[in-house]
Amino acid sequence: MKVLAIDDQQLVLLPLQKRLVELGYEVKIETDANKGLEIFESFSPDLVIVDINMPGVSGLEVVKYIRITKNSQTPIMVLSGDTKDETITEGFELGINDYMKKPLSLNEISARVKRLIGAPEVQNTVTKSNVIIQERCVGVVIPCYNEEERLLSEEFITYIDKNSGYHLCFVNDGSKDKTLEVLKELQKGREDFITVYDCEKNGGKAEAVRLGMLHMAEKEDLDYIGFLDADLSTDLADFDDLVKTIETTEFKIVSGSRISRMGANITKESARKIISLTINFIIRKILKMDFKDTQCGAKIFHKDVIDIAFGKKFVTQWIFDVEIFKRMSIHFGLKEAKTMLCEQPLKRWIHADGSKLSMKDSIKIVGQLGQIAWVYRSKKKHTKATSKDLKVA
Repeated sequence: MKVLAIDDQQLVLLPLQKRLVELGYEVKIETDANKGLEIFESFSPDLVIVDINMPGVSGLEVVKYIRITKNSQTPIMVLSGDTKDETITEGFELGINDYMKKPLSLNEISARVKRLIGAPEVQNTVTKSNVIIQERCVGVVIPCYNEEERLLSEEFITYIDKNSGYHLCFVNDGSKDKTLEVLKELQKGREDFITVYDCEKNGGKAEAVRLGMLHMAEKEDLDYIGFLDADLSTDLADFDDLVKTIETTEFKIVSGSRISRMGANITKESARKIISLTINFIIRKILKMDFKDTQCGAKIFHKDVIDIAFGKKFVTQWIFDVEIFKRMSIHFGLKEAKTMLCEQPLKRWIHADGSKLSMKDSIKIVGQLGQIAWVYRSKKKHTKATSKDLKVA
């Protein structure tokens, strides 16, 4: 039994292919619809699984080609996040056999495949899968500096094995210990889901995150890209909650917030907490936004604002988050920028031992905030002058 799966998101295809092969099917996958149709000709599959919303050639056009141009009755299943009634109706009118709405489990997909074309001649005994095929694909940048002892490799591996649609990018920021070796070992066998970006020299967290974000933005199949601290003080489950918010709203940036409240496990050192309150007061004055916590190391971005937020080097090393929000307000205007930003309280945040930010560094941040206020104040004036000149012209 042969299956051809066509979807522009490789992070969707890979776990699907793995599962169907485990069950005994012969499977070919393709992210380019045109190439997928070429494979259809040579492979002669018993089943075609296709996504609807693909660039260039849509899934419905693939269905038309198979049903009308080739006059083929090969069974076709649609696997898509498109839940519009008119799309589903058109699909069935064109002759599809089944329509599966993302997100859904690999178990359900496998059962539908078996119902439609039968089981493979040689059936393999496999355990149930707990993997869910998601509608969106997400890139996560994790900056690492001397994380050999703290990196929770097993937690990262377990998460991407169970959650499809995630690609992790670990950025080695010129570590002096064996961090790079640890990351390479972590990546082994999971190269399609884990990238290791190596910076030979230590450039600081801001530059490590920036380079990682720009690198991930080059991947066409990612819808959203964010960053997360290597110590998992914010865990991956909470990060996924930020992703769910950005994919179901019009927000361009969703930022985690370490607000202590009932029902949440948020722990901070008392001295750090006092300094944080002082710094936050200054930040709110600079941004003119009522942020409760700009510095949480968990944020997710819509792909179309990555260049605005990360295109140029940051002025500061530790509080680049403030610069991101400042860049958004300068580019879109303060009023519009406020509608694009969301601050979402976390369910859990634990201060991890070995944090690279000392109390002395925290005090230095006040000076860096003054630097941001000055630099971006000048840019704002320049932007206004340019805008005025354009209107006159």
